[in-house]
Amino acid sequence: MSIEEKKRVLAKLLNIEAKKNRLLEIEKEMAKSDFWADREKANQISKDYANLREEIREFEAADSEEKLNNLEVLILFSGKYDPNNAIVEISAGTGGVEAQDWAEMLLRMYLRCAERKGLKATVVDKNTGTEAGIKNAIIIVKGHNAFGLLKSESGVHRLVRQSPFNAQHLRQTSFALVDVTPEIESPKELEIKDEDLRIDTFRSSGHGGQSVNTTDSAVRITHLPSKIVVSVQNERSQLQNKETAMKILRSKLAKLQSEEHKKEVAAAKGETKQAAWGNQIRSYVLHPYKMVKDHRTNFESKDAEVVLDGNIDGFIQSYLEWSSQQK
Repeated sequence: MSIEEKKRVLAKLLNIEAKKNRLLEIEKEMAKSDFWADREKANQISKDYANLREEIREFEAADSEEKLNNLEVLILFSGKYDPNNAIVEISAGTGGVEAQDWAEMLLRMYLRCAERKGLKATVVDKNTGTEAGIKNAIIIVKGHNAFGLLKSESGVHRLVRQSPFNAQHLRQTSFALVDVTPEIESPKELEIKDEDLRIDTFRSSGHGGQSVNTTDSAVRITHLPSKIVVSVQNERSQLQNKETAMKILRSKLAKLQSEEHKKEVAAAKGETKQAAWGNQIRSYVLHPYKMVKDHRTNFESKDAEVVLDGNIDGFIQSYLEWSSQQK
């Protein structure tokens, strides 16, 4: 199939013509004098417009088989929040320096992945380990379909390798937890009361924990009812850090509400799921052989270094295909 033929087929599958018509409709709506009367509705429409325009632009600019193949994954996007930005949180598991080094390897993998896909990734919080690696980090990945692309990464990631931290280079297994949340500007029916928040300020720290600011600009917000804690120290302004922390908190609370609803439905159906630390979604084996395998989809790659350098496209697509079959 030629590139032109493939593009015609893809245009139908992605409903490009219908999306162009919808774009024209939104433009007429945005031109009305009372468009901004309902600011929340106007913001959502403006966001939908920007997402549609970006998707059409990507399609029209696709002039090679590789670019068209990358667009095919859009067919599998069906989630409400797939077009949104993504909040990626990485936490080292038990195991001290080994797990913390593994968490930092995952941080680099996602930053490289975002770079490869033309997404903007910003590390808004990072707590370095005592010897090496990181204890945890939060990245905000901005760009069209960022959450749709990265939602496959939520879960426990397992690494097997020869340890670089002991003289015998013994085989070591490490774990890290990745949590991916869609960035939600203003979730409906979600009220956050001031009395439910504890806000602490502290001094932002750079590499090795050295102070880089003369003011306490970093912000830690604790939501007391849910015990969710969000820290942000990327910006020098305390106000900016607080705004970012609140945005992350709102998104996490919206996700928590959704998960609780799913649990209630599952309980009503008599379903039970065990959420155990050992239930890893993916294993990365670097010794005695090299292979990365997703335990949900059974997709695997022998190019472990390529995967750790941010090329996780195969895992993303296989997850989306698997996920669509679970519904």
